[in-house]
Amino acid sequence: MSKTSDVIAKHQEFLFPCVANYYQEPVVITKGEGSFVQDIEGRTFLDFFGGILTVSVGHSNEHVAEAVSRQMRTLGHTSTLYPTENLLTAAQRLAKMTPGKLKKSFFTNSGSEADETAVMLAKIHTGSQEIIGLRHGYHGRTHLNIALTAHHQYRLLPAQVAGVVHAAAPYCYRCPYGQEPKSCGLECAKDIEEAILTQTTGKPAAFLAEPILGVGGFITPPKEYFQVAVGIVRKYGGLFICDEVQTGFGRTGGTWFGIEHYGVEPDIMTMAKSIANGFPVGATIATDEVAASWKGATISTFGGNSVSMAAMNATIDVMEKIDAPKNAAERGAELRARLENYKETYPWVGDVRGMGLMQALELVEDRKTKEPAPVKTLALMEAAKKHGLLLGKGGLYGNTIRIAPPLTVTKAEMADGLARFDKAMAEVK
Repeated sequence: MSKTSDVIAKHQEFLFPCVANYYQEPVVITKGEGSFVQDIEGRTFLDFFGGILTVSVGHSNEHVAEAVSRQMRTLGHTSTLYPTENLLTAAQRLAKMTPGKLKKSFFTNSGSEADETAVMLAKIHTGSQEIIGLRHGYHGRTHLNIALTAHHQYRLLPAQVAGVVHAAAPYCYRCPYGQEPKSCGLECAKDIEEAILTQTTGKPAAFLAEPILGVGGFITPPKEYFQVAVGIVRKYGGLFICDEVQTGFGRTGGTWFGIEHYGVEPDIMTMAKSIANGFPVGATIATDEVAASWKGATISTFGGNSVSMAAMNATIDVMEKIDAPKNAAERGAELRARLENYKETYPWVGDVRGMGLMQALELVEDRKTKEPAPVKTLALMEAAKKHGLLLGKGGLYGNTIRIAPPLTVTKAEMADGLARFDKAMAEVK
């Protein structure tokens, strides 16, 4: 039995069966450095998915590792009952980086917890209980977030949380109204008002949305979408919660946060993943007025702990040093150009979308019918793996390739990755 098969056997024996792995033979990663990882068999791969957009400044980043090691030797844990310098530094940096009047932060361990905190805060502030989400949206694996998530494969329980409704997603390639972006009149955004008037009391607490729908397959809304959508929600007294768990920290290129491309200021913003390069950090940031609404006591045992905050501060150090938004825009343009070329060359590439270093290919059997091609998607991932390139997948139909290298990816690494991608594409029949 190989080392890989031995690990897989133990995985199957001791972990929940629902813990799925990529690839026919999963990659057992044992080492990482920068944009590359190595498996237990000694094979090297260029990682173009970065732990689901989490390894933001590269695997085993030296600056982050040193900061974490130094902090562990100094002070490991205190909980939120005690203020620490690392915690306050991280909160101050978020207040400076985030758009608009966002200022007060609460730290947790994950994006799921960050979204839970945001929803609770919105309900407390408005006195309303109903939340509007988007179809194809994903917000985590907790009880509430499963209800907020509009993907059947993640909802193993019925929509069990009262007051959660879903409006049409801004999924232009598969427009629910059968229209084109140039002439649709943003019917998807206007559907939010229909949802409010027909499925709620008319007084929603908040609209929760991702600037780019990550698990949904990097669905990228039209430029004017959020201005219309958020305007409708605020008309009825609701807040806008922006879920930046996947889009945050320069990922979309040119700005620190995805919503900045749309010219709308959130009332509450959530983030995780890229925030600490793999350490468990989630953050919820709100305006002074909204944050002040939470009058009762609360605590997060591990949220904002000294080690995780050290990792977060060190990660932001690196992001600022390399100008992550600028690098994402430049490398993302190189990536997007090649993906657009694939669309011209391969008839089974139905759509290319995304921003910065958050790009996707949606694969179809036929461009006219847009029949999803999940089998081709798996074949492309296997072919890429054979050429030493790791990719992500997603979308409601399992037919979208998601590409998100570390924000530190170099021009040479991008060229290397695209050369491997070329070979994989050519092998898919």
